[in-house]
Amino acid sequence: MWDRTALSRTGSFRADSIGQNALALISNLCFTIFVLIVLIFTLIAATYEPEDPLFHPSTRITTFLTSNSNATFKSDSTVVKTGEDFMAVNQTALGGFINVTDVNLGVPLRVDINADEVTPFECESQIGTPIDCTDPDVFHLMMTSAIEQFKDIHFYRFGKPVRGYNDSTCHMAWRFRPKEGKIAAFYKDYRSFVIDRSDNCTLSVAGIGEYHSGGNARKRKKNLRPGFEKPQGNQEQGAVLPVVGEVVNDTLPAVESEGSFRRGKYLFYTGGGDRCKSMDQFLWSFTCALGEAQYLNRTLVMDMSICLSSVYTSSGQDEEGKDFRYYFDFEHLKESASVLDQTQFWADWNKWHKKDGLPLLLVDDFKITPMKLAEVQDTLILRKFGSVEPDNYWYRVCEGDAESVIQRPWHMIWKSRRLMEIVSAIATKLNWDFDSVHVVRGEKARNLELWPNLAADTSPEALISTLKDKVDEGRSLYIATDESDPTFFDPLKDKFSTHFLDEYKDLWDENSEWYSETVKLNNGVPVEFDGYMRASVDTEVFLRGKRQIETFNDLTRDCKDGVNTCTSAS
Repeated sequence: MWDRTALSRTGSFRADSIGQNALALISNLCFTIFVLIVLIFTLIAATYEPEDPLFHPSTRITTFLTSNSNATFKSDSTVVKTGEDFMAVNQTALGGFINVTDVNLGVPLRVDINADEVTPFECESQIGTPIDCTDPDVFHLMMTSAIEQFKDIHFYRFGKPVRGYNDSTCHMAWRFRPKEGKIAAFYKDYRSFVIDRSDNCTLSVAGIGEYHSGGNARKRKKNLRPGFEKPQGNQEQGAVLPVVGEVVNDTLPAVESEGSFRRGKYLFYTGGGDRCKSMDQFLWSFTCALGEAQYLNRTLVMDMSICLSSVYTSSGQDEEGKDFRYYFDFEHLKESASVLDQTQFWADWNKWHKKDGLPLLLVDDFKITPMKLAEVQDTLILRKFGSVEPDNYWYRVCEGDAESVIQRPWHMIWKSRRLMEIVSAIATKLNWDFDSVHVVRGEKARNLELWPNLAADTSPEALISTLKDKVDEGRSLYIATDESDPTFFDPLKDKFSTHFLDEYKDLWDENSEWYSETVKLNNGVPVEFDGYMRASVDTEVFLRGKRQIETFNDLTRDCKDGVNTCTSAS
């Protein structure tokens, strides 16, 4: 007879053994698959060359280089965003603006109670005398007149009036923002006021001059109490806001003495393939160098001479010798960071290196991270980049492990205040009360395969039909466009007061302030108002319109990057 107990135990043992073997087999198989995956991944990582992130950008780069809303103008105009574009407008942080009710008007007439008739006090002695611009009553009168006349701006600060160009004029400056401004910045204007005194000595403002007509009030008076003001409010989240209209001081910094030069620590990038590339690549690489210099607590030695890419030049060729200060605010940069012009640096280096033998560390591999250089004590770290692209792009230094360590200081890079002054002048001429439309045509309108509807959708007839529901008839309409012939838009004049960039050429012609200042920067040689400058100004004026209408968001059914490329973001 079978031993049932033994049989039961044997069957149980065999079942347990089979289960254990199956588990072991599955475990070994999973481990083998894991090893194969790791091996394949290792091989891919060892042989893969990443594509240039500027042409296939990461989310982080995309967030920086494009706008969160209505981004088509930015991408089409190739105008890169800078630090001030990231400052959120916070009216509380900006401080309160000045209303008419804030101005404590004095009594303009003083009455002699002992006279037989009520007449202005000492009026006869004042007839024909110059206007006293320091009189508080004159000051209050000018403030009130300005607030009442310029209804589309908020006044944040008034400077005290000064004498104008004759006995009946006073000049006064003020700081302001447009009421519907979306840009975190202040603007400064200074105007000439014609003050009229009547036969009974009553004062009135007979007229206010054009934008920046009050030149005597332009320069800030030092060591004097400011005029009537509320809190200046020029800081937001710890960052100073740009003020357009102040005198620009972007002279190049210099080392004060041999001792200070020898005690300094410097970082210099040289060579590489970034030169003559687009402006967005220039900034992406430059801010990497600036970020590494900050991380290492070193002065960045920078080349003030930019090569402007052919996409921005009238010649169609890359053009060397463009000053950094034409496009960016160097005054703000040198006040925010430790930077030195390379011409000045090498002159000092050659002078004092021979005497003291200052140590230099040459780094010719971008894979040597900033973290590995943190303890270096040499006077100069010189990063040298080779000729093989894209491994010779400066921004490669800030990739990989360094990306989480090096912080690009975008807040230090602002647009040129000379260019922004042109923007402010155009907006002021339009009384800060205009709508704007961006009309993309050019090569895209001629490429019917990628943009089959663009030409028709941006024709004058189509624009009139589309804009009638978006812009009130008779409104001032600023048209930012790549259409070379502005008369193309003449049919719109029946419905709107149209304006274009070239209407304001006097702001950069040979008689302009921009021209004279850039000539000084360029050692007496005239500077061309080039394609990048034009695109910058056109973009910024567009962005100051009360209502902004985009080509690919509002005017056409086509996608901004061609057929079948539309996304929810575009």
